[in-house]
Amino acid sequence: MSMTPEQQAEIEHARAQSTNTRRPSVGPLEDILYQAVPLLDHGFVRVIDYMGDDSAVVQAARVSYGRGTKKVSEDKALIAYLMRHRHSTPFEMCEIKFHVKLPIFVARQWIRHRTANVNEISGRYSILDKEFYVPAPENLAAQSVINRQGRGHVLEGEEAARVLGLLRDDAERAYAHYGEMLNEDEAGQVLDPERQGLARELARMNLSLNYYTQWYWKTDLHNFMNFLSLRADAHAQWEIRVYAEAMLDMLDRWVPHTAAAFRQYRLGCATLSAAGLAVVKRMLAGETVAQEDSGLGKREWGELMAVLGRE
Repeated sequence: MSMTPEQQAEIEHARAQSTNTRRPSVGPLEDILYQAVPLLDHGFVRVIDYMGDDSAVVQAARVSYGRGTKKVSEDKALIAYLMRHRHSTPFEMCEIKFHVKLPIFVARQWIRHRTANVNEISGRYSILDKEFYVPAPENLAAQSVINRQGRGHVLEGEEAARVLGLLRDDAERAYAHYGEMLNEDEAGQVLDPERQGLARELARMNLSLNYYTQWYWKTDLHNFMNFLSLRADAHAQWEIRVYAEAMLDMLDRWVPHTAAAFRQYRLGCATLSAAGLAVVKRMLAGETVAQEDSGLGKREWGELMAVLGRE
């Protein structure tokens, strides 16, 4: 992870501050507040702020005046009920804000989750850092022959070295040309006083998708869990999954009862279609069911069999 001494000093200063408040605060999340969790080769994610906790979910569901006199076990049961029956609005009462540094191609996947507030660093006003993502050798894989958006076998030997070299060389060359067009270096110093640089908003288009960007990303708890359910899934692209998995730990720290219900009823569960459920009922009744007479297509049949452990 690349962080300047100034940025690290800013984090340490923020973490040294303490404010008395009547609002609920969450100790385990406070422990990591502002701290950057390093991800990939130059990226990170850190919690900047949050509002609410498990009790806020319960309070919204009951529309009560305060935390009330309910037992913790009753609160946990209510949260589980809300999660199980997809009552989403109580979870919208909590919010969390992150500072994320990530490759541009990961950001373009991430931004598909539109139910959030986002403010990204602007290449119109700032000179972007010379930081680009290069996969570790174990994550350098060929295109899958059975999945158009997945990876196959890991590249090795000369083939892997060649691809890694191309990625580095192309990114280095792109940044060199970016600086040449700007007529500025990374610190904003003019390279050649005899010529005028290209506008930053134009020069930036030369950079490749593996360069890093940064943004502040704020969302409510309900939509945060929607993000995690897709991006922490084994089918998600690995580079965005590492961010989601780090944020899962932050969810555990922030709202442990909600996180437990989320893992139970969202991450660890399977959803069946009406036709798939009918197949399961037939099997439980002792009937031998084949794909041809199941009413399911080959793909859905395969997915159902995988869920049932009958691959």
